[in-house]
This record gives sequence, structure tokens and C-alpha cells, in this order.
Amino acid sequence: MVTKFNKDDRQKWKKFRMAKKSVISRKEFEMVCNLHRTYYKHNLSNPCTCNSKKINQWIADLNKIWENGN
Repeated sequence: MVTKFNKDDRQKWKKFRMAKKSVISRKEFEMVCNLHRTYYKHNLSNPCTCNSKKINQWIADLNKIWENGN
């Protein structure tokens, strides 16, 4: 089964992807965590903000959903 963003989440992710920067804000970090939690169905824990490798992996995971159904 292919997972797709709902309409609101797709808009949020579109706006996030359009921003070309190497650092994300706290608000964007929370959005990445919330979207990943929703679509990858895991508990409430967020990775440490110092763990850029994990955060970048979550962003890559969410980009896969974007590519499946934008």
C-alpha cells in the first residue's frame, strides 16, 4: 500500500520543500516529527535536535511519501 499525505499535510510539506536552507527552525523540526510520527506510526518521542543524521533520515522518509503521491 502506498502512503500519501492528506491535503493539509501535503501543503505543509510543499512549503517546507520549497525552502532552500541547511538549518530548520524549531517549528519546522516539530512539523517533521509530527508528520513522521503520523505517517510512520511511531510513538511520541522526538529525536534529539543534535541528531542531524536522524532528522535528515526522517526528512528523506517524508520525501518518499511526497514522491509517491504529490
